[in-house]
Amino acid sequence: MGEFELIRHYFAAAACAQAADGVVLGIGDDCALLEVPAGEQLAVSTDTLVAGVHFPVDAPGELLGQRALAVSVSDLAAMGATPLAFTLALTLPEVSPDWLADFTAGLESMARQCGVRLVGGDTTRGPLSLTLTVFGRVPAGQALTRAGARPGDLLCVGGNLGNGAGALPFVLGERAEQAQSTELLAHYWSPMPQLQLGKALRCLATAALDISDGLLADCGHIARASGVALFVEQQRLPLSAALLACMGDERARQLALGGGDDYVLAFTLPTEKLDALRAMGQPVTVIGRVEAGQGVHLLDADGRVIEPRYSGYQHFGSNRD
Repeated sequence: MGEFELIRHYFAAAACAQAADGVVLGIGDDCALLEVPAGEQLAVSTDTLVAGVHFPVDAPGELLGQRALAVSVSDLAAMGATPLAFTLALTLPEVSPDWLADFTAGLESMARQCGVRLVGGDTTRGPLSLTLTVFGRVPAGQALTRAGARPGDLLCVGGNLGNGAGALPFVLGERAEQAQSTELLAHYWSPMPQLQLGKALRCLATAALDISDGLLADCGHIARASGVALFVEQQRLPLSAALLACMGDERARQLALGGGDDYVLAFTLPTEKLDALRAMGQPVTVIGRVEAGQGVHLLDADGRVIEPRYSGYQHFGSNRD
């Protein structure tokens, strides 16, 4: 099967590649054409996932399709954007019809849940990797960014932490699956972008991002961009019963602080906005505060600064556990 036949058969024919609002021209030409309503801006993000680095080489195609799109759309949620479209550059070591059918099914499932359309991309031969570019729209001037946190703000997250990292031993086959690991595996393979929370935060939060490399590492981005210090209270971290059952209390907290793969939103919020956000029914847990200064600081139950054992993942640095 040649490149263009592969694209026509598996991708151009997919339901998520058909016409939709905002997509003037999709797959089949040199470029896609997108239309953004007046008064809105285009939000764009690109992610690359490499076999053996971001997912196991033998990852099931359907699960990989779900995960690849979900983690990319999560960046749109972090900006408060509404998903519009995405492109996929897929590098394959060989053409496997069964794997491609499964991958497309997973991609289609997540695209339907996120309301996003496939509008183009590329295929080539080589080690398995995927590069997705997502496009969204957001009202002009309302996009959430990492800059803007102010002393006195609350530091919050939109859900449980550590589940994605807690799933890794089961994903890699290092531990036998158990009843409690089902929830962790579901979060790893199909993390749902917090799109509704992102939209709700547009006029409330002062800064935001999605947690991909670990809470402490990603909070460091907010601290640097905003020129403030963030204080994380270890005892307030939201941990799922499944993570605690599989990992124990100490290990669960380490994974919540630095394990990564959470894809929930971390954001800073003026104190007076907290009740309004909760009244919307949005998930929010206060885990700390913003003060004048710099950096990210971890506090124990007595409010003392402690040294974290695990600071997060870095692609071109040392990663310690």
